Amino acid sequence: MSREAILLVDDEKEIIKLIEIYLKNEGYVLYKAANGLEALDVLRSNPVDLIILDVMMPKMDGIEACMKIREENNTPIIMLSAKSQDIDKISGLSIGADDYVTKPFNPLELVARVKSQIRRYKLLNYRSKPAENEIIIDDLVINTATHTVTVDDQEVKLTPREFDILKLLAFNQGIVLSMDKIYEEVWNEPFMESKNTVMVHIRKLREKIEKDSQHPDFIKTVWGIGYKMKSTKEV
Repeated sequence: MSREAILLVDDEKEIIKLIEIYLKNEGYVLYKAANGLEALDVLRSNPVDLIILDVMMPKMDGIEACMKIREENNTPIIMLSAKSQDIDKISGLSIGADDYVTKPFNPLELVARVKSQIRRYKLLNYRSKPAENEIIIDDLVINTATHTVTVDDQEVKLTPREFDILKLLAFNQGIVLSMDKIYEEVWNEPFMESKNTVMVHIRKLREKIEKDSQHPDFIKTVWGIGYKMKSTKEV
């Protein structure tokens, strides 16, 4: 479950309650504010990973609040508004918002956008300041020190062999590795017609890390040769 913190800024209590139910169900920590001034106060004393910001509010509206936040903070901002014309969306995005959702909205769609923005923000920060012992390819994170793997922030349990295969492919992103090469590197013994062994482990690995194991995004098959890991250059 997620433990990222989200600041929810809206003066409509029913909207707050609705969004709160869905976000808490995903494990997010929530801070709430009824207008832009309260939001700025919350941000001064609490680190947050994303801000959901309504446009129409008393005291300080979302547009002004967004501009104030962007003066010293690059946290992702999703704007909420009852306005739906393109010019309103353009205005919100041009002042520094990362996404724009029109009311009424599907709460599940909002949750999906929240996850997407947080994941994108994390990836950009990871790439600018790579964490030690981590390999990051899209939403796949491999920690070679702790032997942990996460996909879309969810930990995936791998066997030692599966982890070693994944690590080998990740260290050689974009390079095609033959099945005998994979076997010799992972099993540390000469390749003796063990194609089925490698294929079975690759299949099980795909079932755990791919959204669709029949159409894999990370581990690609190069027919007649072997396998390769998607490169970060392809992101």
